[in-house]
Amino acid sequence: MNDKQKKPQKLKARLPRGFVDRTAGDIRAVNEMTAKIRGVYEHYGFDPLETPLFEYTDALGKFLPDSDRPNEGVFSLQDDDEQWMSLRYDLTAPLARHVAENFNEIQLPYRTYRAGYVFRNEKPGPGRFRQFMQFDADTVGAPGVQADAEMCMMMADTLEALGIKRGDYVIRVNNRKVLDGVLEAIGLGGDDKAGQRLNVLRAIDKLDKFGPEGVALLLGPGRKDESGDFTKGAGLNQEQIDKVLFFVGIKVYAESAARLFELVAGTSRGGEGVEELNFIAALVTSAGYGPDRIKIDPSVVRGLEYYTGPVYEAELSFDVTNEKGEKVVFGSVGGGGRYDGLVSRFMGQPVPATGFSIGVSRLMTALKNLGKLGASEIIEPVLVTVMDGDVEAMGRYQKMTQELRAAGIRAEMFQGNWKKFGNQLKYADRRGCPVAIIQGGDERAEGVVQIKDLIEGKRLSGEIEDNASWREARVAQETAPEADLVAKVREILAAQAEDRKRAGGNV
Repeated sequence: MNDKQKKPQKLKARLPRGFVDRTAGDIRAVNEMTAKIRGVYEHYGFDPLETPLFEYTDALGKFLPDSDRPNEGVFSLQDDDEQWMSLRYDLTAPLARHVAENFNEIQLPYRTYRAGYVFRNEKPGPGRFRQFMQFDADTVGAPGVQADAEMCMMMADTLEALGIKRGDYVIRVNNRKVLDGVLEAIGLGGDDKAGQRLNVLRAIDKLDKFGPEGVALLLGPGRKDESGDFTKGAGLNQEQIDKVLFFVGIKVYAESAARLFELVAGTSRGGEGVEELNFIAALVTSAGYGPDRIKIDPSVVRGLEYYTGPVYEAELSFDVTNEKGEKVVFGSVGGGGRYDGLVSRFMGQPVPATGFSIGVSRLMTALKNLGKLGASEIIEPVLVTVMDGDVEAMGRYQKMTQELRAAGIRAEMFQGNWKKFGNQLKYADRRGCPVAIIQGGDERAEGVVQIKDLIEGKRLSGEIEDNASWREARVAQETAPEADLVAKVREILAAQAEDRKRAGGNV
């Protein structure tokens, strides 16, 4: 029998499925983008709010199929008092809880924005993560659709602030009341028709994917795809299908509004919804937002669970290349609508609310496609190298580093094994450091430093072939008094910046 103890197994480093690590570039890109979004929201008079990642599960109120362990759709745990808590799946439900809990202290209308991570306990896939960032803006306590119109205008301004030009985006607006009115007008009103109504809404939502012909099949008998799989239809007759297709096929709303009003006349909510759409169209037009920016579009179907009035979606209309190499329209990067019932369920009284959410990760992908993100320069730190390890030398190196930092120059003192100087320059090269500061014993005795332009040095090593070129080149290394360190480093960084500018940003 082998009495030798088994070696403990080395722990395997592995990232949980559906989650990602964010690198410095990603973080800076998000920070750059969210700063611009925040600027627009603040300009509109919205104030920030932060709610915790966890909420009591019953306050979320969306994914609750199992009262014993409500862990479907959300990540849940049981607290020591046996109450279930869940990671938030969006930023709207926590806002509703916050408003209800602090209703007497909040000034209505309450205008707020929030940015943060949300979590979905769902099967991950390509582009589908379990943790992602949203950026929301909401107005609570404003019953008029002028608040919805303002949201649409703020969405348009936000996209333009991010560098997306007119013609590359549109804010599409519909109204859940009109949708309900059309369904009621074709005989699908009442609780007993709820399942059929849902099938119709799902069919409408496939308009961009399958076109009117495909949607007609999904509204009627059903549709078979290329693989032979069959999707059962909503079972509408031809007259019903024609009315639904007319509704979602409206291209120029002003030309079809009267006919749409006739279609929903006599329904409990449809006429009211058409009037609200007309009001929004008039408001945004008066403010200078034409249909090239904000468009009434009855094909918008979103938020079937809780939207009660206007719904809107920000869509990018330019082409991108997908993973299969195909040109596709980028599509939606955010949306929202009126959710008058969400706060009310805590209050027992009506509390109107409207808001929208931007999908930060998806919008970041769009901006990268347009070359609108990550363009701001991030200069890597100046490296103060270490030649000697005694206290006096180390003190000098640290003093130089702090002087550079105090002057607003990003800098670091080498913290690795200083005894192999070549490794320090390799580190600087891999890090992309623009300048290295070198001071050995001889330089220290003379009160000088060697300042090495690493960017120019790298260029010279690859480009200089004759003496004339050498004479014309910028000096790659020079000696300067310690007192001139900051000024000389600034001079070199300025020259490097000028080179980047002349090269169009490519060193």
